[in-house]
Amino acid sequence: MNILQLDLTNKRQTRDFLALPFSIYRDTPQWTPPLQMDERLRLNPKRFPFYKHSHAAFFLAYEGTRPIGRLAVLDNRNYNEYNHESTAFFYLFECEDNLEAAAGLFGAGIAWARARGLTKILGPKGFTPMDGFGLLVKGFEHRPAFGLPYNPEYYIRLIEAQGFQPHRDAVSGYMDKNISFPPRIHELAERVASRRGLRIARYEKRSDLRALVPQLKELYNNALRGTAGNAPLTDDEVKALADQLLWFADPKLIKIVMKGNEPVGFLMAYPDISAALQKTRGRLFPFGWLALLRELRRTDFLNINGAGLVPEYRGSGGTAILYSEIFKSVVESGQFRHAEVVQIGVENENMQREMENFGVDFYKVHRTYIREL
Repeated sequence: MNILQLDLTNKRQTRDFLALPFSIYRDTPQWTPPLQMDERLRLNPKRFPFYKHSHAAFFLAYEGTRPIGRLAVLDNRNYNEYNHESTAFFYLFECEDNLEAAAGLFGAGIAWARARGLTKILGPKGFTPMDGFGLLVKGFEHRPAFGLPYNPEYYIRLIEAQGFQPHRDAVSGYMDKNISFPPRIHELAERVASRRGLRIARYEKRSDLRALVPQLKELYNNALRGTAGNAPLTDDEVKALADQLLWFADPKLIKIVMKGNEPVGFLMAYPDISAALQKTRGRLFPFGWLALLRELRRTDFLNINGAGLVPEYRGSGGTAILYSEIFKSVVESGQFRHAEVVQIGVENENMQREMENFGVDFYKVHRTYIREL
């Protein structure tokens, strides 16, 4: 067994790091490859915005010349400054069912984190707040929503064997267009919007979304107020996320809650493109983008991945507006028969209970783990 820290200028090592998941999941029909251009970008310190403020190290486990495991460990300085912590993240863990390889990877990653003065390690947690987080611990039989983690069940055993303890769970729920949604929620949403002077802004063109990017940054960062475990987005991070989102966004599914000309809430939904990514193995070029465009037109599955209000609008029925718009996003277009509401923290008991009452089936659970260093 050989554990090495990835040299980002070494093409063979980089290729091994990026190719390993295709070996791990070769017999797993549920797995969806990530966009390969995004994966390569994360390994480019000159282009990826994260490296303007923070650091990362990448590790590979080899058995002879064969890569069998990988791990990323992040020192996110913006996160630590915002939350007054000294926490490392682990991310992009993939490994064969080999306890020695997992121990070697985490041993090397933990040594790197300690050398940087970090005192605990948390994960799986990514480079930006928009990355899907957690280890899948329930729902292995289902295909993941685009951008959300999927892993074999044995990863739980490998990670817990390294001394990690459960930290936080997030649930994802399934709904279909025939869901019995209470009309009173729409009525409440209309009353709250009228009383508080709110309206829903809708968009028709991608250029409209591009112009909205600066406002989205402020809206997202304002929505963080009073919460922990996140970090504000930088200008460069918002631009990079917008570049990714605009590949497959349907502008009509991006909804912004406005107070006058000021955005105070948001709902992000997008057509699921997982089937296209499975066919193209995550590649857009030279012809993968054609499969993606076809899938955008014919998919009947919608992902609802991000909803929030700035703190002063959350109470007094404000969340009813989000619930109402979630339901409308599923049924209005006529294209979608299924939807997944992704990664609601279990600490948000009221929201989970209310959505269960609407008929949402929380059929997946992702869990983050933590360990003191």
